[in-house]
Amino acid sequence: MSDATVFISYAANAAARDWVARFADSLRQKGFRPYLDEQGAKPGEDWRTATERAFRTSDAIVLVLEEEKEKGPWSWALFQLGAALSMKKPVVSILPKDFDPASLPALLRKRQQFLQGSPEETAATVASGLAA
Repeated sequence: MSDATVFISYAANAAARDWVARFADSLRQKGFRPYLDEQGAKPGEDWRTATERAFRTSDAIVLVLEEEKEKGPWSWALFQLGAALSMKKPVVSILPKDFDPASLPALLRKRQQFLQGSPEETAATVASGLAA
């Protein structure tokens, strides 16, 4: 699946943005085409339209998960997981190192998961998982 477009979904906070940007760069170096919301929209284009198009046309979805303390628990991830499954796309979840996968909703627990390491290590693991 090298050269595949990978839609990366993550919580929009400063710490996540830095890690995700480095993760995307590492995937790019491995031959993948990562999509990030901040980099994907063309100048003047509506970012929601660009993001929806990227999600629909991607080959795989990567969910970078954190503990959800606000909103509904896992609401954004479950919504995107449901959409991806209806489109028959592979979905990979990346969990924080100290996170207990048992606390994930069942639908997320049933999908492939990797523990978050450095962006470079995680990209190598995800790349090999998507290539299998």
